Order: sequence, then structure tokens, then C-alpha cells
Amino acid sequence: VQLQASGGGLVQAGGSLRLSCVASGTYFMGWFRQAPGKEREFVAAISWTGDSTYYADSVKGRFTISRDNAKNTVYLQMNSLKPEDTAVYSCAASMRANIVLDTTTPRKYDYWGQGTLVTVSS
Repeated sequence: VQLQASGGGLVQAGGSLRLSCVASGTYFMGWFRQAPGKEREFVAAISWTGDSTYYADSVKGRFTISRDNAKNTVYLQMNSLKPEDTAVYSCAASMRANIVLDTTTPRKYDYWGQGTLVTVSS
């Protein structure tokens, strides 16, 4: 399984960015982020078909996860960005059928892409 994330950059507070993660197949996918000096935290996840999505409370209403299985790509549209959203964002794939019971724990994901840095200036 290979995952390739892209789309990070520098944006002003209130702005938007769209992250992409290209996978080598169709998997249950999640986005996580890690800010300097902090633990990795769950951001959003999406089921294999895209019918179900999951969000951290901190991003609900601002971020949208989606997927295009024809392109094996998962997106994270980030709107109304805040300085506290600054972090390295990583996509991850889970092979576990029971992932839907707990989408927020990093160790439930089996493969990780490299991170892409998102910096939100105030």
C-alpha cells in the first residue's frame, strides 16, 4: 500500500486549502495531524464507498473529507482555517473491517503516507 499526500502550504487565517492523498487501492482512509510538540490527532475519516464520514469536533463544519475511487484519491477540503490548524497532515489507510468502531486511534491504521505541512498565519 502506497499513500502520497499533497496540497499543504501557507495560508492566512480564514483561508482554504485542499489536501489530496493518492492511494494504491481503495481503503478506509483517515487524515491525522501533528503540531509541533503535540501528539498526533485525528482529523477526519471516510469509509470505503464514501457513504460514511467521521470528523473531530475541532474541524466539524469547516473541513470536508471526500473521495474519488476512480482516481484512488481522498481529499480534505479545509475552510475557515485557523492558526491552531497549523500542523503536518498525514493520510492513513486501514485494512481492518472493524475500523468503523474506532476511527480516531492512529494505531488502528496500518499504512501511512508522508506528511504535508499546513501553516496558517494569523
